[in-house]
Amino acid sequence: MMSVSQQIWIIAIVVLATMATRFLPFLIFPPGRPTPKYIQYLGKVLPAATIGLLVIYSLKNINLMSGAHGIPELISVAVVAGLHVWKKNMFLSIAVGTILYMVLIRL
Repeated sequence: MMSVSQQIWIIAIVVLATMATRFLPFLIFPPGRPTPKYIQYLGKVLPAATIGLLVIYSLKNINLMSGAHGIPELISVAVVAGLHVWKKNMFLSIAVGTILYMVLIRL
């Protein structure tokens, strides 16, 4: 169990780290100056790369030889992709896909 002083130190460090991650971009890239090309490039490619990484991570432990053979996962991925193409609403797609997956694995 942590002492009160250790808890205070941990909270202080977490607060400082959070504040640094919030304020640092504004200090590095002040308003009025153009955003560097490499930052613009990262802003274009990282969202798709992150989604790809999350899909691979989410589906890596599917065992096609047991249980439902990955059917709940594949149905949920298809629903998320279809909803996103149809409605273009990321939050709706993720929420419906997550709820559907939770329902499917319980059935």
